[in-house]
Amino acid sequence: MEYLIGIQGPDYVLVAADTVAASSIVRMKHDHDKMFKMSEKILLLCVGEAGDTVQFAEYIQKNVQLYKMRNGYELSPTAAANFTRRNLADYLRSRTPYHVNLLLAGYDDQEGPALYYMDYLAALAKAPFAAHGYGAFLTLSILDRYYKPGMTREEAVELLKKCLEELQKRFILNLSSFTARFIDKDGIHDMEKIPLPKATS
Repeated sequence: MEYLIGIQGPDYVLVAADTVAASSIVRMKHDHDKMFKMSEKILLLCVGEAGDTVQFAEYIQKNVQLYKMRNGYELSPTAAANFTRRNLADYLRSRTPYHVNLLLAGYDDQEGPALYYMDYLAALAKAPFAAHGYGAFLTLSILDRYYKPGMTREEAVELLKKCLEELQKRFILNLSSFTARFIDKDGIHDMEKIPLPKATS
């Protein structure tokens, strides 16, 4: 029911998530933020079981911040992704597995931008673009067709709009609003709200 998307450029990562919090067939909230700030330049996007998403994301978030306090420097996106994957894999083999699907996006001064795709089975992959949720079935082909490695920010935003417009047109559920953010060498930046066309029959 939920939707996450990430697009990596030469010096940035663009991520977006829907803002609907649902329980069964009922929309509980329409302004729910599914992005968790791990550090100054790392974001974790999390969807799945309602309790699991918040509990697991906050557990990872606090541990990443604890690492900075103990060592005096922050984890890189690659290290944070592998730390997250290891924890998810350990819980998967316990009596209390977390049913969460994740995108981790960040920027490292040495390695540059990075986008990681992770599912509830703790499979981790570095990807130039990624999506989670039913919406991924509808938009991965668009990303595959129009993504270019050297995309400017404006082109990435246009590609994101293409994907969100396709969701409005094809997806049976109404995901009416999204939060989008850029991550680059200067940190995490909120984007202006993306205007979406009304679905027409």
